[in-house]
Amino acid sequence: MTHAREQTGLHRPQTIQVVAHRGASEDAPEHTLAAYRKAIEDGADALECDVRLTADGHLVLVHDRRVNRTSNGRGAVSALELSELAALDFGSWKDREESPDWDAGEAGEPDPERTSVLTLERLLELVADAGRPVDLAIETKHPTRWAGQVEERLLFLLKRFGLDAPPADGPSPVRIMSFSARSLHRVRAAAPAIPTVYLMQFVSPRMRDGRLPAGVRIAGPGMRIVRNHPGFIRKLQKAGHSVHVWTVNDPEDVQLCADLGVEAIITNRPRQVLSQLGR
Repeated sequence: MTHAREQTGLHRPQTIQVVAHRGASEDAPEHTLAAYRKAIEDGADALECDVRLTADGHLVLVHDRRVNRTSNGRGAVSALELSELAALDFGSWKDREESPDWDAGEAGEPDPERTSVLTLERLLELVADAGRPVDLAIETKHPTRWAGQVEERLLFLLKRFGLDAPPADGPSPVRIMSFSARSLHRVRAAAPAIPTVYLMQFVSPRMRDGRLPAGVRIAGPGMRIVRNHPGFIRKLQKAGHSVHVWTVNDPEDVQLCADLGVEAIITNRPRQVLSQLGR
């Protein structure tokens, strides 16, 4: 990403990257193929996803440790095999949420792109066939019973798709994010060319001066941090770090991020954010 230097001495992005959080998740069920197709159609610069490892070694896109909230099943992702997850409905909950009178029996055949569990492999295929450059921001979820194996499988898949190193003519199209510094350390040790993002829900006393875990160059603060501690964002920037903010949906928050000169906005509403930014 190119940058311009303002009179403040801080680097400001010429174009803020708009990242679709779990796909265009305001318009389609999160982490479904439909949500990611919509995000690409809407013009999102990048797609964000959470990955978890199934009991039989597949990386699937599910945010929560358990499937209870986003499917009609129960149980931990790590204790279920892919075939068991594939039998669940991961989309109808959103239809019920948006229309309390919605009846699955009257809706006809479910659309598998809106209801089926999505594997990371299938998402990588979608991005490869997008017809334009689309970056990926992949979050490893922790804690997990598969410590280390998540990163190993993730890097294996990225290598298979030729995404384990940046192209000769530009930056890496993939970055790995986590709230776990240990997870990011594993990624950097195995694939040092892949950028890593340290996600933050609050400002740790150890990092108030803008430092990040060793080797990490991108900060991922939540929007609440940005609202309450804009000075901390400036410290991160002065320390030379890029800033990618989640989850930014309200126009006032989008404007604040733009005023602060962050490099990426992660949002459930990529189309609206792109429009607000004049794109």
